[in-house]
Amino acid sequence: MTLPQEYPRPDDAGADALGLNDPALYLNRELSLLEFNQRVLEQARDTSQPLLERLRFLTICSTNLDEFFEIRAAGVKEQIAYGVSRADADGLSPQAAMKLISERAHQLVGEQYRFLNEILLPELEAEGIRILRRTELNKAQRTWVEKYFKREVYPVLTPLSLDPAHPFPMVLNKGLCFFLTLTGKDAFGRTSDTAVLQVPRSLPRVIEIPEELADGQHEFVLLSSVIHAHVDVLFPGMKPTGCYQFRVTRNSDLWVDEEEIDDLLNALKGELPSRKFGAAVRLEVTEDLPEEDRHYLLRRCELQPSDLYTVDGPVNLHRLAALYALVDRPDLKFRPFRPRKLAADSTAPGMFSTIRRGDVLLHHPFDAFRPVIKFVRQAATDPHVVAIKQTLYRTDRNSLLVDALIQAARAGKEVTAIIELRARFDEEANIDLAKRLQEVGANVVYGIVGYKAHAKMLMVVRREGERLHRYVHLGTGNYHSKTATAYTDIGLLTCDPVIAEDVHKLFQQMTGLGRVPKLKKLLQSPFSLHKQLALLIRKEAEAARRGEKARIVVKVNSISDPIMIRELYRASQAGVRIELIVRGVCCLRPGIPGISENIRVRSVIGRFLEHSRVFYFYAGGEETLYCASADWMPRNLYRRVETAFPIEDPKLKKRVVEECLEIYLERDAGVWLLQSDGSYTRAAPKAGATEVSAQDYILNELR
Repeated sequence: MTLPQEYPRPDDAGADALGLNDPALYLNRELSLLEFNQRVLEQARDTSQPLLERLRFLTICSTNLDEFFEIRAAGVKEQIAYGVSRADADGLSPQAAMKLISERAHQLVGEQYRFLNEILLPELEAEGIRILRRTELNKAQRTWVEKYFKREVYPVLTPLSLDPAHPFPMVLNKGLCFFLTLTGKDAFGRTSDTAVLQVPRSLPRVIEIPEELADGQHEFVLLSSVIHAHVDVLFPGMKPTGCYQFRVTRNSDLWVDEEEIDDLLNALKGELPSRKFGAAVRLEVTEDLPEEDRHYLLRRCELQPSDLYTVDGPVNLHRLAALYALVDRPDLKFRPFRPRKLAADSTAPGMFSTIRRGDVLLHHPFDAFRPVIKFVRQAATDPHVVAIKQTLYRTDRNSLLVDALIQAARAGKEVTAIIELRARFDEEANIDLAKRLQEVGANVVYGIVGYKAHAKMLMVVRREGERLHRYVHLGTGNYHSKTATAYTDIGLLTCDPVIAEDVHKLFQQMTGLGRVPKLKKLLQSPFSLHKQLALLIRKEAEAARRGEKARIVVKVNSISDPIMIRELYRASQAGVRIELIVRGVCCLRPGIPGISENIRVRSVIGRFLEHSRVFYFYAGGEETLYCASADWMPRNLYRRVETAFPIEDPKLKKRVVEECLEIYLERDAGVWLLQSDGSYTRAAPKAGATEVSAQDYILNELR
């Protein structure tokens, strides 16, 4: 089924007359995303965090920047290349935006390496964790490293000399590479003075020195140092005069013309290899690389000087994350916690009887994800279950949920899986998942042409007596057991017949043809979600104008849709108290007199990635509450299939408001406040308050 490309958006009439289209009222999305990465880096600097967790935050910041260049910066560069001059709501042209992006990203990268070299590495060394430079190895360690190189590294290396017969290679995206300068002649009398070495990804980047050879408790050497120390072995008869790391980041966004292709799966399979060799968008080099060689690499990569990033250390900080698993120091890591368990019946059918007794709310990772897995596994083996339908956007490669779906299909149950093949960076895994399910006879659908299927829905149809009953799970996060231990998300298990009927209609919509009758409780993008949100905001504004209490609290990953931002501005002007908990991108400017002085925006960075989407409206005291799979971004509201589901049970509603909203508004540890100029400042602790973050508070309550 194909949906209209431009579904009508909320009526935005009057925005011009009120001055709400002024670009000065909007922050640039890309720059806001870089500010989020700055907050992640600040988490690494926070000495109240365990040392190895601080290392992880640094590597997360580096990984985030990689994806930023692969997708966001690459997109801006494409706009420039194709002559796109249209500015976004912030008024910045692609050229102006790219200039600011480059300046901010260079600053952020510089801060990362200064923190690594001046603070983190010395603190690790003080704890007996050392990364040795090749010049710091003692004789016994040098002997061991040489043997390791000859045994594990040398056999898989392929240096490429650069001459007319060997042009500059198309190096892999984000691969570790070396630029080498040489003197002398090879066996054929050639005098090529440069070469490139691409290091296979199969080789570990962090190598542990055997305990009996280590002077400290934990000593490591980087693969780059091992190769550098033995690079002469690669060029017998010649003399290496320079060995320099570099890395190229490429445009990694896949594109297929869905209107023209016949088979999305095969089209994406054909496009996946190109991700490794897309257009270059960034060049990273070590600071010792001579100036002329920097310009040479820039020319070969078709990049500008502003795309060059010189670093004092390894070109890929993410690889240092391996230390976390290699170092067994629980005292330098977050204290382990055991999530709450659902008290389900010990006898079959277990989950079904539990859900029949009342809606079940799961707040991950504080609540275990196991009840969701148990729900599907029991459905797979229950002889009374006749059908299982599920959306899958991202999941584990060895997912127990998928195993249960396969088991159910083999048992003859009707299994339908809506798999979003275009889940960025998970395309290959999802293609494999689709094939596995198809091989056992499951119905596999790839979503809707032009719209990503991002909704998180699961429905089980069970025969009980002479009637069929539906049980559903709705969530704000993916069906992924590993991220459920690291991301905060809300899940609802219910057999509410109205919600179940809505879920049934949505599955029918995504797998079949025709229009879906109006949903009674669920909201859906790209149809009703944005319109209902606008209506709820306007109702709060009307209440405020009447002098009544009006309040909006929204918790999302990102807010960037100009239409929804303008609705919030109007509500603020009417006197509505608006509190936004936005982890990442926020293009709204709070605190502008006459526009947004009633809006406060806070970002929470902590042990867990804040991922739940919760929308609260005071609604004259009725307190309307939705949880959703959608952020307030144009792609989520207008170009994806998303769902928002109400929390109606008074006890569960109270719990969501407290655990997802109020606790996050009351506690200032780990909180950053957005300023009108787009910068963020740490929230100052309240006088006499104990510095306990919202996440830690919930964990402590569980303990």
